[in-house]
Amino acid sequence: MRRAAALAFLALAASLAGCNRGPEAGLAVEDAWVRLPAVAGRPGAGYFTLRGGPAADRMAAIDSPSAARAELHQGGKMDGMMTMRPINGVDLPSGGRVAFAPEGDHVMLFGIDPAIKPGGTMRLQFRFRSGETRQADARVVAAGDPAPSFAP
Repeated sequence: MRRAAALAFLALAASLAGCNRGPEAGLAVEDAWVRLPAVAGRPGAGYFTLRGGPAADRMAAIDSPSAARAELHQGGKMDGMMTMRPINGVDLPSGGRVAFAPEGDHVMLFGIDPAIKPGGTMRLQFRFRSGETRQADARVVAAGDPAPSFAP
């Protein structure tokens, strides 16, 4: 009887070893936030961190039901000036992280719904080349406010 119980336990443990360990082990969007524009009608900017799953993938697009259009942009500095250019996606290595942050890569959000206010959230939808999708409720901050802090 003990042998049968031990074998059953080992079979269960082996089957669970191959399972996804929950949301912390897979493709995810973390720490999403949006900075509203200083001037109404201008675009806002979105920031977040992507966490790769078990296989490499590529984030192909972002959209939001609260924005007319979203564009991925690569940001940087040249000759002391901030620059940006549209990009058509970003590679996400298996198990890796890619951050979209101020003064770097970001998403430009055009035609933001006027109902979106600081202190609220804005739904962002992420589409990946693999066909995977993820949603995140991004914290919304005003143009002059500091970036939100996210607890580890």
